[in-house]
Amino acid sequence: MATTDSQKKVLRAAGTLFVVSALAFAAAATTLSVTFDWPDILREPASVVLPAFDAGGAGLVWTWFATAWTYGLLAIPILLLPAALGFRDQAAMRVATYAGAASVVLSLIGFLRWVFVVPPLATSYVTGDSTTKAAVDAAWTAQHQFGGALLGEHLGQLLVIGWSVAVSVLILRTRVLPRWLGAVGIVVSFLYLLNQGDILATAVPGFPVWDLAGLLGSTGWGLWVATLGVCVLLRSARRTSAVAVGSGTSLNASLQAKSRP
Repeated sequence: MATTDSQKKVLRAAGTLFVVSALAFAAAATTLSVTFDWPDILREPASVVLPAFDAGGAGLVWTWFATAWTYGLLAIPILLLPAALGFRDQAAMRVATYAGAASVVLSLIGFLRWVFVVPPLATSYVTGDSTTKAAVDAAWTAQHQFGGALLGEHLGQLLVIGWSVAVSVLILRTRVLPRWLGAVGIVVSFLYLLNQGDILATAVPGFPVWDLAGLLGSTGWGLWVATLGVCVLLRSARRTSAVAVGSGTSLNASLQAKSRP
């Protein structure tokens, strides 16, 4: 497959953004885990979450903001990947790309509610009387289940898992990138899918939950995204080298032809 200059630029942009978004999100999420016990605190009641959030102050709000937008950055390389790999005209790849981009938007909503929705709830809870606390508790549960469990965790994760499976299958079938990357993508996507048990348990008490699924699945998937970016960058570098070698060979042949009597 011939690689044009514009495609090489898209390859480099997509690869770089996959790596940057994965690493930046990992750094922000680690900070959030250390300062707010995320994600374990997500399954705690309002009486635990809201006072802890209020105590975190503006610094915690900005940490959530950074976590949201470093993950939101992932939408750009997802949208660039079909053009980068030369599969923009494939219907299956287009559907997977739309699903992946939509998943980022849904997850972004889940993250940003901690910036725009939770702060006033936390303030009202810690300063209110018992009646106010009861009302805020109900409001907290409603927005947490809708914006967090439903949109961000359930739909957001399912769609991005579908995207990563589709990309992995494409890699395995076409070898456009190393086949081991596709195989690993299938495995980490399955592990990430198992985290749905923890999410469904918030609505269906007693639903089977594997406690390590969230940690192993999300961490493995994040590392896979970063590795995907590295492989895309290496493909760009190989294409550039191949073009340079080909140009040099053509120039050499031309010079030799001109030197003949």
